Amino acid sequence: MKTIVGIWVLTGVIFFHCKQSERNFNPQKSTTHQMEKHEFPGDSLDFSKEYLLGKFNPATHPDFVKIDSKHTTKTDVYLRKDAYDAFVKMHDAAQKDGVKLTIISATRNFSSQKSIWEAKWNGDRMVEGKNLATDVKDSTERARIILRFSSMPGTSRHHWGTDIDINDLNDSYFLSGSGKKEYEWLVSNAHKYGYYQPYTPKGTERPTGYEEEKWHWTYLPISKILVKQYPEKVKLSEINGFKGAGTAITIDVIKNYVLGINKACLP
Repeated sequence: MKTIVGIWVLTGVIFFHCKQSERNFNPQKSTTHQMEKHEFPGDSLDFSKEYLLGKFNPATHPDFVKIDSKHTTKTDVYLRKDAYDAFVKMHDAAQKDGVKLTIISATRNFSSQKSIWEAKWNGDRMVEGKNLATDVKDSTERARIILRFSSMPGTSRHHWGTDIDINDLNDSYFLSGSGKKEYEWLVSNAHKYGYYQPYTPKGTERPTGYEEEKWHWTYLPISKILVKQYPEKVKLSEINGFKGAGTAITIDVIKNYVLGINKACLP
């Protein structure tokens, strides 16, 4: 009889412990465990300064592959093979859940980023309804306005072939309807495939850098290594070759923008 009572007591203790574990479950801790499953090559990958600055052609680089038309809205767009393989798995999993993920921007080298930057700098492309060339004379202020959503050439994560823009480039798209469903799926599942959002909301956790970009996702197993090597190999004075480059030093674009990202994406 004592044995039976003991078993009942032990069973009750185990049941209570399990229910407590369920109540104390923290999704954020689960995300951490998922991240730990991905292999981080660490120091086994050594990137050149030219690679870090985006001064290469992804179409001819051995680590890059052209993105299949079924995964992108663009033609002749490239991504690192490892990042693309992970995206395909994520895309297929999302599709099974009724969510469509489409790459609308991937690798942009120095030349491509220079075209975007200088179009805004010169006033050929309006920024927030302004012609910056005529409306903002102070060069540092002009650079800061562009830097709300666009990187200086040589500092963009899109140089590396690890970062993609998904579905839309407007924050409002992801606040309702299908866009909200897509973003919520990414927040809950992207980490399973190595993808993280580098530009989370700005605040005490991320006081510097670009504004939040719900569409921008990075393949962390590789981009984390690139973020580590960037300030080790690139000097502020080497961010040059485009109009307004002198502001890179006054703004300290490496500290405040290259490293001004989600803490989960820092080395």
